[in-house]
Amino acid sequence: MSRNILVLMHVDEETKRMFEDKAPSCSFTYADNRTVTEEMIQQANIIIGNPPVNMVKGSPNLEWLQLNSAGVGEYINEGVLREGVILTNASGAYGLAISEHMLGVLLQLYKNLHLYRDNQNESKWQYMGQVKSIYNSTALIVGLGDIGGEFAKRMKALGAYTIGIRRTNPNKPEYLDELHYMDQLENLLPRADIVALSLPSTPMTYRIINRHTLALMKKDAVLINVGRGNAIDTEALCDALENGHLLGAALDVTDPEPLPADHRLWKIKNAIITPHVSGGYSLPETKNRLLKICLYNLEAFLTGGQLKNVVSFSAGY
Repeated sequence: MSRNILVLMHVDEETKRMFEDKAPSCSFTYADNRTVTEEMIQQANIIIGNPPVNMVKGSPNLEWLQLNSAGVGEYINEGVLREGVILTNASGAYGLAISEHMLGVLLQLYKNLHLYRDNQNESKWQYMGQVKSIYNSTALIVGLGDIGGEFAKRMKALGAYTIGIRRTNPNKPEYLDELHYMDQLENLLPRADIVALSLPSTPMTYRIINRHTLALMKKDAVLINVGRGNAIDTEALCDALENGHLLGAALDVTDPEPLPADHRLWKIKNAIITPHVSGGYSLPETKNRLLKICLYNLEAFLTGGQLKNVVSFSAGY
């Protein structure tokens, strides 16, 4: 059966050939969010990439949307995709890049590298005090998808005691020392030297780190967030950092995002802020992994096979 397939990713000629070899009877259109039109989206049976939400609403022909992001954002909101449309995400593409980013910012805080960089900018040769080690630390990983799991593996390899929190699935992977559900978060926070968040945006995860839960954390704990900014109450975090309650925080996502230029978080010395860049395609392997997911799912969809990463509209991921 011939279908109209819209690819909203930057692809070279070789990648186009790979897509078209998987679906020789289909018609392909290639665009990006600058060149795509509402007509292209409304005519598509399959979209690979993230179309503008306002343009995809009510698409009459759409059967399957393959996102190039792990997060699903507004696509699961009522009225965006009509009933029966299959939504898949790109979970599995970003774990390598983002977990290494998390390790990098953690070591930056643990080894005072952010302070030495500040000193370098001022030409100051000055000792900045004792440092910490990942070895023998306790890492609490909240969210055990591809990203959280990859980070937990790296913490375990470096000698940390690893505790994971997930919403479902009681099977404990070997890289975790303990596995719990979200209702145990408040009991686990006081034990953690490192709290790493890689959560989707859902009502359950909204501001799970707030004044109350921040107060439960160790005074020398590090908080890392690479999921969605609204998992943290930003003003409460700023107060905790300014009052010396945490060793530091590393945020690749913020609430609001982008972080306004006049926000006080920029000026807090033990806050490391990156502009939502831990994923993306800065690491070429990420795009290779994304392409493999898209090609696999395209073949599976056209042949009636089982797709990877099918999103639950009720769960939000």
